[in-house]
Amino acid sequence: MTPASTPVSFDSVLDASPLGRFQIGVIVPCALVAMIDGFDTQAIGLVAPEIAADWGVKPATFGLVFGIGLFGGLIGAFLFGLTSDRYGRKPNLLIAVGLFAAVTLVTPFVSTVPELLLVRFITGLGLGGALPGIISITSEFTPRRMRATVVGLMFCGFPLGAVVGGVVAAKLIPVLGWQAVFYVGGGLPLLLLPLIAVRLPESAQFLAMAGDHTRLSRILRRMNSPVRAEDIAPEVAATRSPVASLFTGGRATGTLLLWVTIFLSLLLAYLLTNWIPIVARQTGVGAASAILAVAALNLGGVLGCITLGRLADRSRRPTVILGVAYTLGGLTIASIGQAGSSAAALLGACFVAGFLSIGAQLCTVAFIAGFYDTAQRATGVGWSLGIGRLGGIVGPVLGGLLVAAGMGAPSLFLLTGLASVGSAVALLTLGWLSRRAHQAGSVPAVAPVEAH
Repeated sequence: MTPASTPVSFDSVLDASPLGRFQIGVIVPCALVAMIDGFDTQAIGLVAPEIAADWGVKPATFGLVFGIGLFGGLIGAFLFGLTSDRYGRKPNLLIAVGLFAAVTLVTPFVSTVPELLLVRFITGLGLGGALPGIISITSEFTPRRMRATVVGLMFCGFPLGAVVGGVVAAKLIPVLGWQAVFYVGGGLPLLLLPLIAVRLPESAQFLAMAGDHTRLSRILRRMNSPVRAEDIAPEVAATRSPVASLFTGGRATGTLLLWVTIFLSLLLAYLLTNWIPIVARQTGVGAASAILAVAALNLGGVLGCITLGRLADRSRRPTVILGVAYTLGGLTIASIGQAGSSAAALLGACFVAGFLSIGAQLCTVAFIAGFYDTAQRATGVGWSLGIGRLGGIVGPVLGGLLVAAGMGAPSLFLLTGLASVGSAVALLTLGWLSRRAHQAGSVPAVAPVEAH
């Protein structure tokens, strides 16, 4: 039994034991939320041609619809990231999931583009708002030695949900119409809400900061830990604006470099997923293979996340692991433009590009969660994802402008590959600054991200 006079951190409690049944019971609901988030984010793109035909509007009209949903996700990530650090992860997650579930169920009843714009913006608020909560909770219940792997694996639910969405939509739309996709997308999170309410605990580190020893004691008992709640040393709460705190204590440079990394990586991810099918068709690849190329990209991302996350956890230089993956991924993305009309070459290049660049992007999300202290974590994750969503908005729009200007596939994917290399440069710079700070004897916030 840890004596009352010896405070310990909750991270040390986690590190002293294996990943147990209780923590797995926390991670699984978060992964399910990520899957549903991915499903609902992709839903509008899957049904847009059917809605356009049903309403008699031009498909080009949906560019704004896609953008407004991503913009809502940006605002939601910012807003819910801030309120999660102030009021707790769990209540904000329940509100976010309930919000996008309810509005998704309303979507089949709209009949005009302005109405669709409104419901997609509000849906985006909930979709973006759920991500800081699930990432923070998963990070805060995972031992440090496997945090990148587990958080990255949980977040793999997002691209998996997108893949599942494509399969489900292909089956449902011909039989039940486009409305059925939104009934599934809204009904599933409603069914998940009771599980979140009953099984998902509040962040133990947040409870320690709040001095809520009653609920913290219940968590420790469920973990079979002998440590008393009173002996958990709370991290120091932020005394100023949560957003401003991302730039204090030596964190400013690290925060900006992480924002550059996630902005560029989501720019390339959304550009690829939106434009690979269209550009592939223009180069002579069949419709089925063009769609499968996006599935291969996402599947590669999931497998890459698992592999790279494990390597990063075991490495003393995780930024080097991810930086190399981003760099090689950039080269592979450029090779997509050289596939021509070969479906096999396209599928192979997309899978490898997903494994490297998308896999590294998913691990970067886990990396961001470990970069910040408890008091800033949800805010840091939320703002990083919000900045990333800006990249997600810019990517498809930029792709459309370049294609409209007559840019061919080789040049388009070469430029996209450069975005992956840019992510590598930002992340490698962060690691270099961390090592340099440590060697100089200073202890800025960038220092803990690399082992020394």
